Amino acid sequence: MNAQTEHLMQAGPAGPIELAIDRPSGSTLGHIVIAHPHPLFGGTLNNKVVQTLARAAVQAGWTAIRFNFRGVGASAGQYDEGRGELEDLLAVVDAQTPEGPLSLAGFSFGAFVTTHAVMHLHSRRPIDRVLLVGTAASRFQVETVPPELHPRTLVIHGESDDTVPLAAVMDWARPQSLPVLVVPGGGHFFHGQLPLLKDLALRHLTA
Repeated sequence: MNAQTEHLMQAGPAGPIELAIDRPSGSTLGHIVIAHPHPLFGGTLNNKVVQTLARAAVQAGWTAIRFNFRGVGASAGQYDEGRGELEDLLAVVDAQTPEGPLSLAGFSFGAFVTTHAVMHLHSRRPIDRVLLVGTAASRFQVETVPPELHPRTLVIHGESDDTVPLAAVMDWARPQSLPVLVVPGGGHFFHGQLPLLKDLALRHLTA
């Protein structure tokens, strides 16, 4: 993302996991782990939306941790339809953020995996913020968000998303009474609207 980005490898359930870590210039509020879109459709830790979320997090004072799911980049293993990818995310959380404030974010497929990580971690440790962008509700079984985390969760979706229709996300959110912030005219990858996406994420992470 920038010259200060730290690149490293850590052990994971399917072998080494590739990481990129960006830190704020001063003290950190904690760590935010950001999950990338679908591994079989070009999703990596360098995805523009993922990098935008990382920039917002660093500006808000968080240490941003991006990682490649199994089979992507230098990460070992093969695509596992979300099951193994959840294990990857949890391994990153355990290794990189064993204690202290933790937030979770994900884009598209990564948002789907993040919802399952939230449900898994919620009973084990506090989660400060949840940020879900372009949540792949039409393609995967997205987990519900625990009601007590609703005030600390931001769901962002593009009005004109033709990869994951807004209606699918509303159908997922409606039974939970979970608000969805809709970006007018926004597509799945927020082309031309990444500055707005960054501003929305920044506001949520500093609220």
